Amino acid sequence: MTPQSGPRSSFHSLAGAYVVGTINPELYKFPEDKSETDFPEGNIGRLWFSIEYEQESERLLVSLIKVRKLQPPAGSCSPFVKIYLLPDERSYLQSKTKRKTLNPQFDENFVFQVSSKMLLQRTLKFLVYHVDKQKKHHLLGQVIFPLKNEMLTDDNKLVIWRDLEKENLEPPSEYGDIQFSLSYNDYLGRLTVVVLRAKGLKLQEESHAVGVYVKVSLMNHNKFIKSKKTAAVLGSPNPVYNETFSFKADQTELDTASLSLSVLQSIKGEKTHLLGRVVVGPFMYSRGKELEHWNEMISKPKELVKRWHALCHSM
Repeated sequence: MTPQSGPRSSFHSLAGAYVVGTINPELYKFPEDKSETDFPEGNIGRLWFSIEYEQESERLLVSLIKVRKLQPPAGSCSPFVKIYLLPDERSYLQSKTKRKTLNPQFDENFVFQVSSKMLLQRTLKFLVYHVDKQKKHHLLGQVIFPLKNEMLTDDNKLVIWRDLEKENLEPPSEYGDIQFSLSYNDYLGRLTVVVLRAKGLKLQEESHAVGVYVKVSLMNHNKFIKSKKTAAVLGSPNPVYNETFSFKADQTELDTASLSLSVLQSIKGEKTHLLGRVVVGPFMYSRGKELEHWNEMISKPKELVKRWHALCHSM
């Protein structure tokens, strides 16, 4: 798992991801590459990378291309990047440090050994750091990229960019935390939930055979309407899901509807075990951050509102 660096061709990166070596129709719609110029308000940086999987040698090839518009605490910045392949949080590969730049160009290649069977259950994590004069490391932002939705086949190199996110530095709550987005489309009468990730879960059994999934249930007047669940992620107290669910909900029902998100662990041959849950909804069902999240969703129709929530154990 040693970084491999060497000369490599430069890529023309477009918004999102595409396959190098094929004709991209987007080129004909947008002559200029907007990913270099369009940065949303509050942006803390943007990272470009490519991924490719070699089936025969079972190697995941990750090329760290560049980062743009870093926002360090002080004016100058000497950045480097650590790359993890979750759920393994102990080992990582690291780039060289680039001196005094907010727009580092890395062009470095890294290799992770991972079987094709496990590949789609893994998640890439990039941590971008700044090294100050005292050699202290300051985390500037992170990118979390689950591989489960990607078409990773031989000769299929994806070039991708993602905006950096601030890491949630608060320690996990007693039963762990869950991050999800809510959105309500009043025109379609559709309530959307994006289950993003959880952290600090207290698994009953430290085993890679343990599956952890999230069940999302829509309730009305405390009566069960419908539930949907994510795929199970194996053996991680910090699972990443990135799964989207939609429910039909009329605008008139938003005062009496609520959403319950339960994090559940399935152990082979045993019944499912509840690790924690959270309920978001109107004043009738929730308070604090859960109520705020629900109200913000209603006040910003069609917009995805993302938040972390502490899991509770009471039913």
